[in-house]
Amino acid sequence: MKPIAMYLPQFHTFRENDEWWGEGYTEWTAVRRAKPVYKGHIQPRAPYDGDYYDLSDESGARLKLQAELANKYGIYGFAFYHYHFTGHKLMERPLEILLSHPEIDMRYCIIWANETWTRAWYDKQDEVLLEQQYGGAEEWKEHFGYLLQFFRDERYIKKDGKPVFCIYRTFDIAELLRLRECFEALAREAGFPGIFLVGGRTAGEIDDRGICDAYYCFEPGYSLKHGLTRLEKSGYNVTTALRHAINVLLHGEMLERRIPVDWIYDAILRRDYAANEYPGIIARWDNTPRRGYKGLVYTGTTPEKFESILCKLYKKLDDDRFIFINAWNEWGEGAMLEPDAAEGYAYLEAVRRAAEGKIDADDR
Repeated sequence: MKPIAMYLPQFHTFRENDEWWGEGYTEWTAVRRAKPVYKGHIQPRAPYDGDYYDLSDESGARLKLQAELANKYGIYGFAFYHYHFTGHKLMERPLEILLSHPEIDMRYCIIWANETWTRAWYDKQDEVLLEQQYGGAEEWKEHFGYLLQFFRDERYIKKDGKPVFCIYRTFDIAELLRLRECFEALAREAGFPGIFLVGGRTAGEIDDRGICDAYYCFEPGYSLKHGLTRLEKSGYNVTTALRHAINVLLHGEMLERRIPVDWIYDAILRRDYAANEYPGIIARWDNTPRRGYKGLVYTGTTPEKFESILCKLYKKLDDDRFIFINAWNEWGEGAMLEPDAAEGYAYLEAVRRAAEGKIDADDR
């Protein structure tokens, strides 16, 4: 299979973040100020090399290093998050810098993270910062026109000659069919055989309109919402409610949400994947840097478990399909393959060993 690591471009300053979260805010801001919220909790996490990098560096030095690591450890490519609102883009500079450096050996595609931005990190989901709207044909043409420069890049990931374009929440787009038809026509005008549209299977509503060519599973949210057993769901809901009640009564800050990562891994393996469904997986997850004790930690994560689940997926789905890993560098969610000071290169080593087939899935 072809592992694709999701890629967060929020490691540089930009005007909107300065206005919404404070001057100079980047993803590193939340990561640096993180604190342990239970005994043995490893926070804050720090980059292995101590380099809190800046992705607005026009030289592309960090992108080049990340590409070298990906190639060395068996990552097929990156899926860059793309934040496009009608007439407005956010965090576009890192991908534009990559495009301007064709010497960087990095395969990539784009995921349109089509969510309304709110203050959810501060438990204020109703406070809208930037609303996601979709417009009509003219706005779609403008959007495609921006994407086309990347689609034409030889490094851009394609399926049967078609640029792979992912949309995180397709069910939010009422006119998805018309948008798809618009993109399809524009892609053909640009010389491609079409567009290869990949929709996200997320914690939200499942889009069963059949408009997409394929679907990727966004983990751990998809399995948390749609993959747990009744007993697991009940256990999670009861323990979360209990910890929340204790916090309210005692004015405490006990971590309210914990889930064994084994539950997610079991759900991933139980699932029957259609030919056009791409599995997802996490290596680790801890979003307390963003949300504090209101965050969620998947407990029991280890490089060995991650390696085992990869091996079993490779054995179960022995064909030429993508697997979406969440993520390369979601440091604020503790979901990263990128090496850190605590565990070094262990998760990247796990990817490489699994890809090389050095460990039989039955041995784990």
